[in-house]
Amino acid sequence: MTEQTAYAKAGVDIRAGDAAVELMKAHVAQATRPEVIGGLGGFAGLFDLSAIQRFRHPVLATSTDGVGTKVAIAQAMGVYDTIGFDLVGMLVDDLVVVGAEPLFVTDYIACGKVHPERIAQIVAGIARACAEAGAALLGGETAEHPGLLGGDDFDVAGATTGVVEADDILGERRVQIGDQVLCLASSGLHSNGFSLVRQVLLNEAKMSLEAEVAELSMTLGEKLLTPTKVYAMDCLSVIRAIEVHAMSHITGGGLANNLARVMPSTMTAQLDRGSWTPDPIFALVQDRGGISRSDLEETLNMGVGMVMILPQTSVASARSILNQRGVQSWVAGEVFARGAGDPAVSLTGSHQ
Repeated sequence: MTEQTAYAKAGVDIRAGDAAVELMKAHVAQATRPEVIGGLGGFAGLFDLSAIQRFRHPVLATSTDGVGTKVAIAQAMGVYDTIGFDLVGMLVDDLVVVGAEPLFVTDYIACGKVHPERIAQIVAGIARACAEAGAALLGGETAEHPGLLGGDDFDVAGATTGVVEADDILGERRVQIGDQVLCLASSGLHSNGFSLVRQVLLNEAKMSLEAEVAELSMTLGEKLLTPTKVYAMDCLSVIRAIEVHAMSHITGGGLANNLARVMPSTMTAQLDRGSWTPDPIFALVQDRGGISRSDLEETLNMGVGMVMILPQTSVASARSILNQRGVQSWVAGEVFARGAGDPAVSLTGSHQ
C-alpha cells in the first residue's frame, strides 16, 4: 500500500486536487499584474514591490473575509461561478475605503471532497472579480476535509493586500461639517445577512429557490446568488480625480452601523430614506418574515453597497464619473455638528 493510496482511503484525493489546479490555471492567468513573479504551484506567491517606489510614503492595507452562509445557496443551486466573485467584493472593497489600491488576493477553499470542476468554477469567479478590481490572484489553497465536511460541503475565504499613500489615507479625520453623503447602489443582498434571509424565505416561508418570483422578475435562487458588486476601480477612479474625505463599505451591520465607523465623534450624518428605492428583495424578506424596519436595517444593506463622504463641490464630478462607469449614485444626506444625544448616523423618512 502506497502512502497516496492510504491517504485516499482516508478520504483525501490528491489526484483530484491536482486536476483542480490544472482546470483553474487558465482562469488565474486572467487575474494578474506585471508585478507577479512566477505562476501557480509554488509554496508562496511572489509580488515585486519595487513598483510602489512611486509612492513617497507607501502604507500597506490588508483585509480578510469570507462570504458567510451564502455558500449554502450556491450549494443548493449547484451554481459555483458567482460565490468567488462575492469573496473578492468583500475583500477589496474593504481596502478601497481607506483609499488603497488592491494589489493581490489569496484564497482558501475548504471542502469535504474535491470536485475539480466545482473548484475550478469557484476560482473562475474569484479570478473574474480580481481582474475587475485590478488585483492579481496571487495564490490560494484548496483543502479537503473528509469527516469534517460533507462530500458536497464547502466554504471560501480569502485575504487581500493593497497600498495607499500615507498622506492620502481616507477616514474620519478628513470629514467636515457640510460634507455630502453619496450612496452607491448595491447589486442586491451582496454577502451579508444570509442566515436571516435563509431562515425567513426558505425555512419559514417555504419558498423554493427555483420558483419564479414576480416582484423579482427572476427565480428566488437567481436573485439570492446575484454577485456582490465590486466597487474598487469605480471608487479609485473617483478618488484619483476629485476630493473625497471618507468612504464606508456597507456590509454586516447595515448602513447606519458601517457609516458610523468613519464618522468623527463631533459630527453626525443625517440620511433621508426617501432618496432611494431599495431592490424588491429587501421588501420580500421584510414582508415574508414580519421583520421590523430597524432589524432589517441592522442586518442588510438596503440597497446601498458603498458610501462616499465628500465636499459639496465634488458631488457632481463624482456622480459623473460613477455614471460613466455604470454605477448608480445619489446624495442621501449631509454631515452636521453632533449635539448631545445625537447618534453618529440617523435615518429619517421612508423609502420611495
